[in-house]
Formats: sequence, structure tokens, C-alpha cells
Amino acid sequence: MCIRDRAYTAAGAAVAESAAALWHDSELVVKVKEPQPEELPMIRPGQAVFTYLHLAPDPALADALLARDCIAIGYETVTDGHGGLPLLAPMSEVAGRMAVQAGATALERPHGGAGILLGGVPGTPPAKVAVLGGGTVGTSAARMAAGIEALVTVLDTDLPRLRALDMQFGRLINTVYANLDTVEQHVLDADLVIGSALVPGTAAPKLITAALVAGMRPGSVIVDVSIDQGGCAETSRPTTHLDPTFQVDGVVHYCVTNMPGAVSRTSTFALTNATAPYVLRLADLGVEAALRTDPHLLAGLNVYRGHLTHPGLAPLGPVSDPRALLG
Repeated sequence: MCIRDRAYTAAGAAVAESAAALWHDSELVVKVKEPQPEELPMIRPGQAVFTYLHLAPDPALADALLARDCIAIGYETVTDGHGGLPLLAPMSEVAGRMAVQAGATALERPHGGAGILLGGVPGTPPAKVAVLGGGTVGTSAARMAAGIEALVTVLDTDLPRLRALDMQFGRLINTVYANLDTVEQHVLDADLVIGSALVPGTAAPKLITAALVAGMRPGSVIVDVSIDQGGCAETSRPTTHLDPTFQVDGVVHYCVTNMPGAVSRTSTFALTNATAPYVLRLADLGVEAALRTDPHLLAGLNVYRGHLTHPGLAPLGPVSDPRALLG
């Protein structure tokens, strides 16, 4: 069930006649997906856009936003007082849970997989699941996979995080320190690999080489949740919900760039719960005043009036100090 226009008007909102009218009349535009090609010409100089941006793997979009002389704040780099990414977390939770569902489907023979049931049955072993990255996506994926009794291994380079996962799950999962040898070992041994590696604001590290994919068992599956940041497998490329998978060397790849969009109602409420306080701050104080006074919102600033402002975007061009730009 969708959210009706009358629900918005009852809350005091006005419903625009068209997207063009909304962009024309708004100082701050809040959305979910990065600005689409048809939206870019509507962005006015000085207008603020608050959304997921994922600019590191998309230099063309970065250049377009620079050219529009706008203010672009990315959900995925807004921080909190605990060192977390509070606006990335809800969609990461959704994507992590969905990764197991998508991987289970892709492992079925009609979808190109090896015909393996994740949880197995009595007398037949369960699937082996390797989760690359123990952050929010990886933790959610591990929880789901362990819940259906797959054999789950989480690999990460953050030892305190691995200890926390061990305390949380006990023997339901295995934790392994990630290096070249252990990643290769567990990827080659896995029936399902879930790629959830993240470096905030920059491109995902390529943990799975093309040569490693070539050595995987035919019918095994990679769900590359990192695809929004370029993907953690060299063989990954973006796909859609309508055509979600492809095969390389007999390995099924699921690389949908907007996984939470398939469960849009759940995702809408999960994301709005997290973003609403930040949207209100931007609206109440004004965009530039909010950025000047809130270091966590400032961390979300990716583009400011013709300047790149997030250090993770340095490979795309010179990065300016946002504090100097805001004065």
C-alpha cells in the first residue's frame, strides 16, 4: 500500500503539480536516489539537494553537480557522535537482510545457481556463506544467514568489530581476520559470497579479483551490496530489479544498485525515521547555518557551489575545505 497524497496534505504539506514545479520552488530538495539525468537541468545555483549521492564511482554525476553550482549533501557520509553513519545504516540494514534472500534465490537452479538450499536439510549440509565486511550490512546479512542455519563466516580487518560479532553471535558464525589469503580461501570455498566492504565516501575496495571469480565453483553466487560504491568484485557491474543477475565464469552475480527499492514501504519508513531530524535542522536553521553549526551534517557535504568538499572524492579532483567555503 502506497502513501496517498492526502496523507501529506493532512500533515500540512503542499503537493506540487510536477517535478519541475517542485525543483523550481524549493530551496532544499530531499530525495532518496542520486539526482537522475532528467533532474540535473532542474537544479538551480545555490539550491541544496539532500539525498544519497555515491559520487566516488560516478565522476560524471560529480561533474554535473559541480556545474550546477549547487549544494549537495550525501546521506552516506553524514556522521554521528559515535563515529557511525546514521543515514546509511537503515538502508544498510535492509540491504544486508535482502542480500541473503537474493543470494538464496540466485543459488536455485532456475536462476543459474548450483541448486543449493542455504539451510540444508537433515543429512545434507547447509550452504557456506562468506560475508566480506562486518559493518551494518555484513552484520545484518550474517544474522539472516545464521538464522536459516547456513554456515556463516564474516571477514573483516577490524579486530574489535570481529570481537563484537563473536560476542553477539557466539558459535552461530565464524569470524576471520581478512587478508589476501583468508579472503581467497573463503571466497573459493563459499556457495554464497556477500560483498559489504565500505570505505565511507570513497570507492569500495576490490576484494574479489577477476582471477578469484574464475576459480570459484560454477553455480556459486556473489551478491555485491557494495555496488553503489563501485562494487567489491572486479567482475561486478550495476544491475536492476528487473534484470538483477548475470554470470561471469559460471558465477552468478547479483549487483542491484538500489536493493531497498524492492521493499519500498519498509525502506521509506526506515529512512525517514533517520533523516527527519537532519531535514528539520536544515529547514529550521537554513542550509548553510546548519552546515556551519553541525559537524555531522558538514561531514555529509560532498559538493558546495562548484567545489568538491569530501576527502573521499579526492580521486575525482581537488577537494576544498568546506569550513573555509562556508565562512
